[in-house]
Amino acid sequence: MLANYAKIVRRAAAATAVVAAIMIVIGGVTAGSKGLIGALLGTALVAVFYGVTVSVVKWTAKSGPPVMMAAGMGTYLLKIVILLALVGIFQNSTAFNARIFGLTAIVCVLVSSAGQVVASVKMKQLYVDVEPDKGSGHHV
Repeated sequence: MLANYAKIVRRAAAATAVVAAIMIVIGGVTAGSKGLIGALLGTALVAVFYGVTVSVVKWTAKSGPPVMMAAGMGTYLLKIVILLALVGIFQNSTAFNARIFGLTAIVCVLVSSAGQVVASVKMKQLYVDVEPDKGSGHHV
């Protein structure tokens, strides 16, 4: 399961990196250095959040799918709350363009999520365990 998740994460991260680079250029072109800084900060925030999710899933994977799913959902909700708080705190910042920051973060999150969905759908995954149960005496 973890090997499949690693493939999904790599594919989604690649798509997100491309879009993040585009958003950084757009931020710099449309809002100058403050737009560039805002886009870089938005990208950094998503990268940190992405890393936290991957770490939590990896750490909880050994405990089984229910624990992994609960940890993933809890982490997701916590990140949404943190993102809303950061956007609220920085909305009037003069150090960077807060709109570019927020837009970059939102676009990167959406691309990352879509990338994970697409990679998951395209991946051929077994839905049943094809290995024989060693204790039952039955063989496949």
